[in-house]
Amino acid sequence: MAETYIARDGDMVDEICWRFYAKAQQPLAVERVLEANRGLASPGVKLKAGTRVFLPDLPKPESTPIIRIWGK
Repeated sequence: MAETYIARDGDMVDEICWRFYAKAQQPLAVERVLEANRGLASPGVKLKAGTRVFLPDLPKPESTPIIRIWGK
């Protein structure tokens, strides 16, 4: 479910994504969040307190089958 995060002084988008999204969703999380929040990167790396960050739903990654080459 998509959410809105209210930044604290000094928060960074990549850190917010790291806390909010699952590990498998991390590779595209920052790019998707910046696309959903036009102008968010303009003020700089660190966000000001009270900045609203929309965190969109990201697709769940497909599971990767495990291939065992030695034994069961």
